Amino acid sequence: MAHIHLPDGSFTLSWVLFWWLCALVLLGAALIRARVSRFGSREIAVAAFLTVAAFVAFLVEIPLFGGVHLNLTPLIGILAGPVLGTLVVFVTNVLSAAIGHGGWGLIGANVLVNVSEVVTAWAAFRALGRVTGSLFARAGLATFGGLFVGNLVMVAIILLSGIQGVSQEGAELLPGLSLVVAVNLGAAVIEAFLTGFILEYIGRVRPALLEPARS
Repeated sequence: MAHIHLPDGSFTLSWVLFWWLCALVLLGAALIRARVSRFGSREIAVAAFLTVAAFVAFLVEIPLFGGVHLNLTPLIGILAGPVLGTLVVFVTNVLSAAIGHGGWGLIGANVLVNVSEVVTAWAAFRALGRVTGSLFARAGLATFGGLFVGNLVMVAIILLSGIQGVSQEGAELLPGLSLVVAVNLGAAVIEAFLTGFILEYIGRVRPALLEPARS
């Protein structure tokens, strides 16, 4: 998982506004695209279910590496696609901030992190379809790839923004962030296997749900 678990005030107001502005641009583009695409009731229902599942996953802590949680953002990307997936992760981050899981000011930055995971996993899953027919392999590799990119985006955002109240700046933050990334990638392996099993199961019992991802 890649999620900036910092309280409000960790970023300066200018950076908070900048990341929020970037996120709002993405959300605006997703809303326009969603209106043009006119998604059906099944796609909307899947997106709603994924929103609930992601919100619950954010709350369940796995007692590994000091405590981590799954994101399910790659699963969101594969099943809902990049447009609805963007809206799903925004709603999930708002709900999470409402119960104290991350600051309100960091919603913009976290949306960017999660959208990068959604889009990367979606694109990788489609691309891997030309290489292998195994849903488990495609989902697992796409999940790990999406979470890897999400961690890179997270690190880039923190390095650019800096953290108020911390003596280290810029590259001095890298050692600590590298440890966080290593822990996150360990959790990413777990999530990759889990997503692979989920997609393989869906492919057997409800293959129609995978048609948007295959097309």
